[in-house]
Amino acid sequence: MRNIHSTAIIDSKAQLGEDITVGPYTIVGPDVTIGDHSFIHNHVTLSGHTTLGMGVHVFPGAVVGGSPQDLKYKGEKTTLSVGDETIIRECCTLHVGTEGGGGRTTVGSKNLIMAYVHVAHDCHLKNNIVIANGAQLAGHVMVEEGARISGLAALHHYVRIGACAFVAGCAKLSIDVPPFTLAEGHPARIRGLNKEGLKRRGLTPEAQEAIKEAYRLCYRAEISQEQAFKDLNERGLDRFVEVALFVEFLKDVARGKHGRALEAERNIVPAEERDGPLSFKIAGAGSTGRQP
Repeated sequence: MRNIHSTAIIDSKAQLGEDITVGPYTIVGPDVTIGDHSFIHNHVTLSGHTTLGMGVHVFPGAVVGGSPQDLKYKGEKTTLSVGDETIIRECCTLHVGTEGGGGRTTVGSKNLIMAYVHVAHDCHLKNNIVIANGAQLAGHVMVEEGARISGLAALHHYVRIGACAFVAGCAKLSIDVPPFTLAEGHPARIRGLNKEGLKRRGLTPEAQEAIKEAYRLCYRAEISQEQAFKDLNERGLDRFVEVALFVEFLKDVARGKHGRALEAERNIVPAEERDGPLSFKIAGAGSTGRQP
């Protein structure tokens, strides 16, 4: 059963799932797909080639699937997809991708995107992410599993946020944030480990100690990063998945530009040759960005 308010304007070509609600004065464009059990509140605009998964909630004033704020965009057919059970709160803006960025913006499942958040073109968000009120994500930003971004944080384009990382409120972020770490400041810097993130991930005490030692060697010890990686390998600490993920992330950043691994692909790798939203190519290197 569908509960569609009489004042909602829904294009006849839009694809609507079962057991959905569409509130008053909401507009749904012709290339929009809404999954089963979704709830679209009043005064929402769904446009572009946009797909919402099952159980998605979109609150009043949100604009989902709008055109990119990119002067190079000329109306190409690009997409936005939102995974199951994601919540998009009041007045958020999520834009479709651009040809130069691979043609798609992706938002995973079970994410909470709070009021007034902006997710720009060609961003890729994984699952179980929380983005607090007023955070602004520029184009091509990647946010990995379980990360937390606090209110009013501003993320530079091509920034990558690692799994279970934490970005503090009002941070001016122009560098990548490795998995399990905390970034804070204006400009933001890596300040320590995200202890709450480690707890949420359910690591064993041994794994927690391993990632703490990895962080100490890479950020606190007076040795080169290369030597830190060697020490971790010789001591067998990179057998822990979390340590391997942490080390690989730092290696990617070292191959990037300006502290941003994804920046290395800018204007180098054609969009059609990229591996996809969660892996990327770097000039002179193989495919990177994969999780162990």
